[in-house]
Amino acid sequence: MLDWTDRHCRYLLRLISRHALLYTEMVTTGAILKGDRARFLAHDSCEHPVALQLGGSDPAALAECARIGADCGYDEINLNVGCPSDRVQSGRFGACLMAEPELVAECVAAMHNAVTVPVTVKTRIGIDNTDSYESLAGFIGTVMAAGCDSFIIHARKAYLQGLSPKENRSVPPLKYDYAYRIKQEFSQLEIVLNGGITDLDAAAAHLALVDGVMLGRAVYHNPYLLADVDRRFFNTTCTNPGREEIVRQMLPYIDRELNAGTPLKHITRHMLGLFQGMPGARHWRRHLSTHATRAGADSEVILEALENTTKIARETPITTGYCQHHG
Repeated sequence: MLDWTDRHCRYLLRLISRHALLYTEMVTTGAILKGDRARFLAHDSCEHPVALQLGGSDPAALAECARIGADCGYDEINLNVGCPSDRVQSGRFGACLMAEPELVAECVAAMHNAVTVPVTVKTRIGIDNTDSYESLAGFIGTVMAAGCDSFIIHARKAYLQGLSPKENRSVPPLKYDYAYRIKQEFSQLEIVLNGGITDLDAAAAHLALVDGVMLGRAVYHNPYLLADVDRRFFNTTCTNPGREEIVRQMLPYIDRELNAGTPLKHITRHMLGLFQGMPGARHWRRHLSTHATRAGADSEVILEALENTTKIARETPITTGYCQHHG
């Protein structure tokens, strides 16, 4: 989720679900050790539980970044061995590391020895022509022996050449059975399933066979998908927050960020899908996209969008009955 699940996105998602584990976008070791560390590691205290996702292949650098992340308060350090982009491959991290399970094991061991918080690995089921279940099981076993007891498995292989990152999220077929079999064979591990899961009913079905489910772009494009997660999966009795309530809860945060110099558009881009599937959703997206990008835009833009969107919702008739199809 490069450039997607930044701290503004995570603040919004935490208002919708109090218990779902949130992940940062993937941050490279170079960005932390040589770049603007504060920019990549900053997070609000409300985000917990939150995991820092790292990209890299040098054990010493990953260990240092894991230590820095833990010192910054992150609850988990995750090593990304699943991203297939050319940019990632050129830096020798991401999915290409599946071809080097011993190196991944070295990285995990170094990270594990540097921190007391959990160290986890996000992986694909294989790369290119190395995509048998036996290869995946061998990879999992090698990395497990280095101290990793939690794996997030994107149930597609990755093509390192010939497909774009977007195509790699849809063209390779999903093989959920690989993740199910890993859980059966390595019952002591925590196995979290990722890939192609778009609603909570599907998530519940998978949870009968694995320990967890990761939702990515489905939640980004429709953040309110998380609204029933706490009640359904964490046995809480709290009332789901409404969309309007979530928007209003965002306002103090937005005002603080604006005062600190953050452009409004950097926050509202994560809010575009909040009314997905509701009357007025198109107006909400259009108003924010048009007005939040203007110089000097402030929270009044959001209040105007909210007022008009809720007005459209109130004026949209609710129809009942049934449709009869002929032919």
